[in-house]
Amino acid sequence: MLDHHKPSRPIIRQLDEAAINRIAAGEVVERPASAVKELVENALDAGAKRIAVDFADGGKTLIRVTDDGCGMTADDLPLALSRHATSKIDGTDLLDIRSFGFRGEALPSLGAVGRLTITSHAGGGGHAITVNGGRIDGVRPASARPGTVVELRDLFHATPARLKFMRSDRAEAQAIAEVVRRLAMAEPSVGFTLTDTGTDRVVFRADPEPGDFFDALHGRLSSILGADFAGNALRLDTEREGLSLTGYAALPTYSRGSSVAQYLFVNGRPVLDRMLIGALRAAYMDVLSRDRHPAAVLMLTCDPQLVDVNVHPAKSEVRFRDPAAARALIVTGIRHALAGSGHRASTTVATETLEAFEAPRVYQMDRPSLARATTWQAPLGFAEAPSARMEPDLPADGPLGAARAQLHGNYIIAQTDRGMVIVDQHAAHERLVYEKLKAQRDAAGVAAQALLIPEIVEMPEAAALLEIAGDLSRLGLSIEGFGPGTIAVRETPAILGQVDAAALLRDIADELATGDSTTLQSRMDAILSRMSCHGSVRSGRAMRAEEMNALLREMEATPLSGQCNHGRPTYVELKLHDIERLFGRR
Repeated sequence: MLDHHKPSRPIIRQLDEAAINRIAAGEVVERPASAVKELVENALDAGAKRIAVDFADGGKTLIRVTDDGCGMTADDLPLALSRHATSKIDGTDLLDIRSFGFRGEALPSLGAVGRLTITSHAGGGGHAITVNGGRIDGVRPASARPGTVVELRDLFHATPARLKFMRSDRAEAQAIAEVVRRLAMAEPSVGFTLTDTGTDRVVFRADPEPGDFFDALHGRLSSILGADFAGNALRLDTEREGLSLTGYAALPTYSRGSSVAQYLFVNGRPVLDRMLIGALRAAYMDVLSRDRHPAAVLMLTCDPQLVDVNVHPAKSEVRFRDPAAARALIVTGIRHALAGSGHRASTTVATETLEAFEAPRVYQMDRPSLARATTWQAPLGFAEAPSARMEPDLPADGPLGAARAQLHGNYIIAQTDRGMVIVDQHAAHERLVYEKLKAQRDAAGVAAQALLIPEIVEMPEAAALLEIAGDLSRLGLSIEGFGPGTIAVRETPAILGQVDAAALLRDIADELATGDSTTLQSRMDAILSRMSCHGSVRSGRAMRAEEMNALLREMEATPLSGQCNHGRPTYVELKLHDIERLFGRR
């Protein structure tokens, strides 16, 4: 408990350099991963092309960063350990930051709470300097290769109370690995190696990627996030109002249960920014359900004058001069890329389907002899099944092929020239109706059909719906008050056909109550999404061959038709060689 009742007047005194550095270390170095981040960023600022990070005991007893950068001279080393001494800026303009580091706090802070040794070679021979708990030894000659080695031992030994706040060695090691992975994404042309010296295990390795920026980034993301992400990611390359957005965003059907696969960079700096994360979420709003999270690596680049990185000592937060422009760039850039993907769905959907099919194979010689069976009758042939009587000469060379059957009143089976496609007719049609509704709204408003007799609906949420009656009218839904807690529905969207107005209003009310849409546009999109479900082909409805094929052709021509409004796949494609493998033919 703080004591505010001392009998004598407190004396104001200047803290010594050691205390100042330890206080700064509390801001800059929260844990071993923070130290790794600062040291690797220094190596990148020094122009390193290969960086090796070694650690032991989760970084608590050893962190060593070796780089092949420009190095430091004997005169540079003492300055590097002085607070606010840096080669990154001259101090005249803190809004023109073009490097990772610029505060000049990391090295003196680390030296204040650990045993720090810097060995460097800048062309005039190698030299080393050591600082232990804030006490600096003199510069001495040392054997060294060109570049710099920074070795930090016994982190927080000078402030042992901080060690109590450290997590397990495993948790700290995972945090270190995550820091290195993020920085490796930011610099795909630089090689990284992360080694746990305690177990002599290489935890992470990424060799320098060749090619232009996009090729190098794609290769780096494939090695870090996996081939599945790289194979299902859409390239982003757009610019507006002095901001540019590059990177890769995954298809909606390649979504995750948490936000672990979201990586954001501003001018090459890994950041954790709530506004940018919210923009990413908004970009996928009408293609993902609320419990799914998009996977993306987004890199925003702009003139340093347009963004302030001098917000927090850890430099993980930024502040844009025009945050609305940054948000709009992400939302429109990703939505444009998703629309350009057409009917494409994630390849992992087929993989998961095949895994569901996998079962112990039973070959013919293992089957019971038919002669021993008491009764056996050949099943109804597929071509003889009532739902499978399709035109035999329908072309199957389109991306989604030609319909051959309908199963369980909901699944269309189509044959392609490469295999087969299984379509969820309700999910697919829901997306098609949704896209039509949006197109009508953006053109001249959704076409409405007048009801011969207005439908009267009683509901507790009547007042909330009547507040947005004008907006709903532009969506083809005309309502008006009909007494307390009662709504009269006079028009419904024509595209929905005959619709249960009460059920439609309840769905819209649920969206208003539980939706996470913050802008009018996104809220109206969410309402249109709810409407589209009411106008879709219902599960259980038998479809004729021409209807099914018309649905397939429309899917091929409609952006985003590879997933329903909630991010679930609308179809699964199985290649012929995969089908043959299921039957032991390969």
